[in-house]
Amino acid sequence: MAKQNRIVDQLRRNAVALISLFVAISGLSYNTWRNEASEHNRNQRQASIELLLKLGELQQVVFHSHYDMDFEGRGNPRAGWALVLTIRDLAVVLQDPMPASAATLFEAWESNWEMLGRTDANGRLVNTGAEQINTAIDGVRRDTQALLASLD
Repeated sequence: MAKQNRIVDQLRRNAVALISLFVAISGLSYNTWRNEASEHNRNQRQASIELLLKLGELQQVVFHSHYDMDFEGRGNPRAGWALVLTIRDLAVVLQDPMPASAATLFEAWESNWEMLGRTDANGRLVNTGAEQINTAIDGVRRDTQALLASLD
């Protein structure tokens, strides 16, 4: 009984120190968590904005290649490949659904880039390749915008 009284007595005498210690540890824990969350959001924003810029560049390559039939200049498919690969690499560091969305774009480009600027027997553009690539670009753009809107 006397031992228990000593413990209670020591708790009373050191209550301010114990409360201060609890407040300090709680504050440090919250500050660390908030810094980590802010850094995560900052990284997500930066990669998302860069991805949006690359999507715009890819869309320009598609337009120049398909509508202007400029395969050597601004519509060069090799430039498109470089952009699609960069977009896929950037999406890996972003949260879901970005990696899957970028993989869909990669597959659309891989399957359809050779159809850009193609014409039928009547000389009219065959739009299926450009439509599929542009649809995939729009999907990645929508997912990126939704990701940016969801960040704190």
